[in-house]
Amino acid sequence: MRVEKVKDGIKFTVKVQPKSSRAEIAGIQGEYLKVKVTAAPTRGEANKECIKVLSSWLGVKASQVEIERGKTSRIKRVKVKGDPEKLIHNFNINI
Repeated sequence: MRVEKVKDGIKFTVKVQPKSSRAEIAGIQGEYLKVKVTAAPTRGEANKECIKVLSSWLGVKASQVEIERGKTSRIKRVKVKGDPEKLIHNFNINI
């Protein structure tokens, strides 16, 4: 799993599992952070819940989390805005 540090935050790739029984971070699966969401993948509901789960997990506002690529795919490239050092620290502690 690779977390890329950028000027205004971090980027990483997630694999989303929609229609799960629980909304949670399910650990690292190969190159991806696995995110389980209860929402179905319709009308962007799973994406909204994915952002909510990630923001809570990293301790940031939902507005700081953005899906850059993969809005209609289970594999998504995510950018989290904020202090890169603090975000990477939170990421590593919560894994």
